[in-house]
Amino acid sequence: MSSTEEATERSPRTRLVVFFLLVLTLVASLVAGTVTTKESRWSPDLALDLEGGTQIILSPVVEPGYEITSEDIAQAIEIIRQRVDASGVAEAEITSQGGSNIVVGLPGNPSEETLDLVRTSAVLRLRPVIDYTGQVMANQGLTPVYSTDGSPLTDDQIARAKAIADLNADGEISTEPTREPESPSSDAWITEDILYQGLTINCQAVDSRLQNTYSEADMPVVACDPETGSSYILGPTELDGQDLSDANSGPRVNEQGVAVGGFQVNLEFTSEGGDKFGDVTTRLAGYQYGTAKNLFAIVLDGSIISVASLQEPILGGSASISGTFNADQAESLANQLSFGSLPLTFEVLSEEQISATLGSEQLVNSLIAGAIGAVLIVLYLLWQYHGLGVLAVTSIIMVTGTSYLLISLLSWTMGYRLSLAGVVGLIISIGISADSFIVYFERMRDEIREGRTLKGAVEYGWSRARQTILVSDAVNVIAAVVLYFLAVGGVRGFAFTLGLTTVIDVIVVMLFTYPMMQLLVRTNFFGNGHRWSGMSAASLEADPVYAGRGRVRDSGVSKKEARAARKAKVASKGSTEDETVVSVLDRPEKSVNKRAGKSSTKASRKTATEASRQSAAQGTASASDVTTDSAGSPDEAAAVSNGASDAGSATAAGDSGSGKPMTLAQRRAAERRAAKREDN
Repeated sequence: MSSTEEATERSPRTRLVVFFLLVLTLVASLVAGTVTTKESRWSPDLALDLEGGTQIILSPVVEPGYEITSEDIAQAIEIIRQRVDASGVAEAEITSQGGSNIVVGLPGNPSEETLDLVRTSAVLRLRPVIDYTGQVMANQGLTPVYSTDGSPLTDDQIARAKAIADLNADGEISTEPTREPESPSSDAWITEDILYQGLTINCQAVDSRLQNTYSEADMPVVACDPETGSSYILGPTELDGQDLSDANSGPRVNEQGVAVGGFQVNLEFTSEGGDKFGDVTTRLAGYQYGTAKNLFAIVLDGSIISVASLQEPILGGSASISGTFNADQAESLANQLSFGSLPLTFEVLSEEQISATLGSEQLVNSLIAGAIGAVLIVLYLLWQYHGLGVLAVTSIIMVTGTSYLLISLLSWTMGYRLSLAGVVGLIISIGISADSFIVYFERMRDEIREGRTLKGAVEYGWSRARQTILVSDAVNVIAAVVLYFLAVGGVRGFAFTLGLTTVIDVIVVMLFTYPMMQLLVRTNFFGNGHRWSGMSAASLEADPVYAGRGRVRDSGVSKKEARAARKAKVASKGSTEDETVVSVLDRPEKSVNKRAGKSSTKASRKTATEASRQSAAQGTASASDVTTDSAGSPDEAAAVSNGASDAGSATAAGDSGSGKPMTLAQRRAAERRAAKREDN
């Protein structure tokens, strides 16, 4: 066997091995995920419409006289969507309600970190530390008025705190400094309002810690450090989230780049922000190391998330936030900082669990409709293509099964959730896959009609159908990609599954359907053109041959005559009758010669048609005579056979003698008839 033949023998098996290795890899990954996580990974997580989840309604908090615009709401929705998507939660539904409220639907049981991404506005500010709150209170001889158990302040406590903080006894709590501060770190920022905040803030109570969440950026504030439970008096904001260009999380490292345990958030400032950060750290580094004024605090939504001391200025536009973060908390904070603060301040109006009753009913109806469509496709393929239809149905099962396994894997590794729209995309993919197989089978059957051998039809049919399949699937993928990036919500789920299954369809056609066809054609059932294989030349030649652009080439032999010829072939037992049927079935093609006139074209068609019909009649009569006349001699049968062969030869000669060039299939058919006559 030559090297080319050996490569041809190995090629289909190699492709099948690669395909089944890919499927086994998917299965092994899901098995590993099920074993290691103690959760079943064989089914994908469902989206909000199919599983239910948590619904949060956010209501904006604005100052009197401020008018909320549609641009504010749209920007807030986009920021919340980016945060949620970055946290790994897919198929979240975020919409506006009544022109002001925002409704956020999160599927399943979202983590507390994910809920915080929705609840908080993520206002990041870098403030210098003026002093420790406790130290200032002690220096002033003041005692906090809040309860040690963290309970809310009473009216008496609030009145007493105002009286203590009102140093000039004018009955008002002043927010203006008594003198002009020389820098944001100046003690002149300690106003009556700061003293009041220091008297009433309780860092052990959550409500108290968040009381300064939405303080003004250009004013001092008292803020809590949740890590230590202490509070600091902070100067006006010197940098905010607008000065950041990027934020990401990673393992905590020291100055030498060695991991020291824990996690940190790395900040990258803009060009202008980097310059401002360098100026701030240069000033703070000038204070004595270890004192309060040597510190700067990074404040997020009113709470201190990091306090750092400086030995030298931080230049270069980069910094890091370290603390008692775990991996999820560091990633959540980085996501908040990356996508900026919300244009409005929102409060949680309601938070509740929602069910998926309606979605479950729609899912059942969709699956029933999909099952009916799949059954109809299967029946059509089996009716139209017989044995080839079995291969097509098997390939569709491979596409659907591989898609399901891959979606389950993506659900585990990337947080993808299958929505009702995604289920519809999977159902539609069945029809897309069937189209690919139909294109290949029709091209292959056209090659058989043209006179190629069955093995040759498999190869030539694939070489011509492959480009059509790739172009068709490429159009679907492009449409899915465009739809995915331009749409939101459930439509993106539809686009994702549609694009995914289209790519898998290409893989299955190339690595399963085509190599399986190469192997099947070597079997007796397909290789010998069994009538139920879908590749029977006798059956296919009774049908019109596709000529492109909606035209067909008429064979010149009616189906009734072709059926009579096939019956004669079955009745005959010798080579003479076979030759007669071959002469009938090897019909001349009728192609229009554009250079010839209309009159010559019609004459050629009429001559070819009459010759074929005469040949079919002679072959049928000869076969009948041989079968029914038991007293006839072998010589008479031979004479009949030779007469039929001569008629077939005359038919072929009529084709070539009409002034039209013979096709490759006609020339090969004529050569086969001539060789057979010589053998006889």
